[in-house]
This record gives sequence, structure tokens and C-alpha cells, in this order.
Amino acid sequence: MHALVVDDSAVYRKLIGDHLHNWGFGVIPAETGSEAWRILEQPDAPKLVLLDWVLPDLDGIELCQRIRLAGTSGPYVYVILLTSKEGRQNMLDAMQAGADDYLVKPFDELELKARLLVGKRILDLQEELVSARESMRRAATHDNLTGLLNRGEVVAMLQRELERGRRDQKPLAVILGDIDHFKSVNDTLGHLFGDEALREVGRRLRAQLRVYDGVGRYGGEEFLLILPNCDLPNVLLRGNQLREVIGSTPVVCSGKEKLVTMSMGVAVATCDGKNDVEMLLNHADAGLYAAKESGRNRIEHFTPAAKKTAAGRARKSEKPSPK
Repeated sequence: MHALVVDDSAVYRKLIGDHLHNWGFGVIPAETGSEAWRILEQPDAPKLVLLDWVLPDLDGIELCQRIRLAGTSGPYVYVILLTSKEGRQNMLDAMQAGADDYLVKPFDELELKARLLVGKRILDLQEELVSARESMRRAATHDNLTGLLNRGEVVAMLQRELERGRRDQKPLAVILGDIDHFKSVNDTLGHLFGDEALREVGRRLRAQLRVYDGVGRYGGEEFLLILPNCDLPNVLLRGNQLREVIGSTPVVCSGKEKLVTMSMGVAVATCDGKNDVEMLLNHADAGLYAAKESGRNRIEHFTPAAKKTAAGRARKSEKPSPK
């Protein structure tokens, strides 16, 4: 861990720096408050600061206040204020300004080390909490098997992009893709191979999309792709490219390999604001069913005829699905 040492005294900068080096800390020195603030504004700024109270141009109290005002959007910065000012009121002023600890010069080196170890422990714990929070957020928004967005999150993204398309008067395309004969893959090659097939299809889809496109596991072997500012001719072209990428190279797992293919249904939201999420998904599902009925490993877009076929599918749910 690196520490920023801010002191206008070259003697104290060297003294503190030597102690820190001996205790395994990296040292970044600064002579003025303004210099320290420039360092702290950098993306990889140190999170541990040893700060003198009396500094040229920007004193330690003002710098503490700046750190706390800016700290809401970034990692926590632990500040130990070093000063020759004694007295309870000075200590209280320092704490109210945002200092985490307060040490009077001249200080005992073992006391300084103890304060540093406390600060390092707090920063390490905070990093663990941030990591745990990020893990929980990811678990709540991503599919555990494929690492793609889960159903709830990809549908929420679709809602946001649909509203953005209405506002900007831009089309929005969705592709609902389904791996062909996936039950047969599981039955003949095993569920571990099936899991790897899902992961590999997810990787191939994600690698081919633009940074602002979205892809998520919609359910089972189905994937939902969201393509903003994409009209029907372009989404059909992109869908066929994706389908060819998926079916061009076998999935390999534990010495077994198999080509997998995907059928796709396409729907495009127009700019007139008449589409909603449910309608768009139903249209994409109708296109997907038409692709399955037409032989699989193909892409179909929504038409009234496809909608009729999908409605018939719902009415005859007792019949085996062609998936």
C-alpha cells in the first residue's frame, strides 16, 4: 500500500518516508496542499494520507474538507493529521474537518506505526466490503452459468432502450435466439457439455456485439439480444452473421465436440411509440417459432402470419414444441 506524505518540512518528509519504507509502505511525497490535491485527483491516488496541518497555500484542514467532499464518488481516503498543535479543541477541529486520526509532533515512531496499521486495516476491510457488494450486485443482475445479464436485467435494459428509442426517434431491434435441439445435446453428451455449450454460445454472442448492445440469458437455452438504432434490414444481416459465428465452430468439452446451431426471431420497435416490451418480446417469439417451424438454424422476423402460428402454438401447448 502507498501512502501520501504531505509536509512542507523536508526533514519530516524524509523522517516519515524512511519509517514507512521500513514498515513496507510505498511513499509519495508532497510539499504543499495544492500538490497533494493534484495527486489525490488522479485515478490511482493513494488511499492513505499523512498530512501536516500547516502547509503553504492550502492547509491540512482545508485539504481534509476537500477530500471528504470529493469522496462520495470514489474510494475512501484515510487521513492521519500530523501537527505540532496540541489541545482537545484542535483535535476536535481536525476530526470535524474529516481527519480519521490525529498525532502530535514530535511523535513516537511506534505510535505512528500503530496508527498506520489501524488505517491500513480499515482500508482493507472497506475494500473487502466493496468487493462483496459488487459480487452481490453481479449475482443479482447476471446469470450464474453464462455470465450474461439475467432475464430480469436484460428485460429492464430493453425497457430503458425502448424509452430511449422513443425519445431519440430511433429504431430498436431485438433478437430472441434459441439453441436448436438442446435437449438432444444434454441427452446424448451430458449436462456438463450442455452447460459448456450455453457458456460458449454466450461468449460468441457477446464477442460479436457492439459495446452498447445488450445480451442476456432469457431462460433455458434462449438468449435475448438488444440492438439499439438498428432497423429490420440491419438486424437481419447482424442476426445471420451471429448465427453463422455460432454454427461455424464446434463446442468442445472434455474431449467431446459438437456443432450447435441457433434459430432466431427478430422484432423491431418503430419510432411511433406504439410498441411496449411485452409486445416486442411476443413478436420476437413469434419470429423464433416461425424459424423453428421452417427448419431451424435460420432467422425470421415478425409478421402477422408468424403471430398466428405462435398463437396456435399457445393453444396447442399439449403438443411437443419443435425446439
